[in-house]
Amino acid sequence: METLLPIIVQIVTGIIGGQAVGAAVKQAAMGQLPKILSGAIGGVGGAAILGSLLGGGIDPAAATAAAEGLGGALNLNNIIGGAGGGAILTGIVGAVMNAMKK
Repeated sequence: METLLPIIVQIVTGIIGGQAVGAAVKQAAMGQLPKILSGAIGGVGGAAILGSLLGGGIDPAAATAAAEGLGGALNLNNIIGGAGGGAILTGIVGAVMNAMKK
């Protein structure tokens, strides 16, 4: 469960970021399914990229504290990386889909 919870947080925040971009940017106007899928995929990818850029080193004391609850899953790498990655990938997919319609 300790490895699955961060991925769930990344997927959910990616979907939130994707929905926000889809609502705010006219170029990213598309159906719900592409927004949800691109947001979820972008959320996991964005959190992974942000985690590797900021250093993925885990403090043993923090790992023990994270194993006791949600602390490890609700860190900034997962939340900000997920929302940002979901928003960016949804914007890209929306722009490509919009360009293909023309």
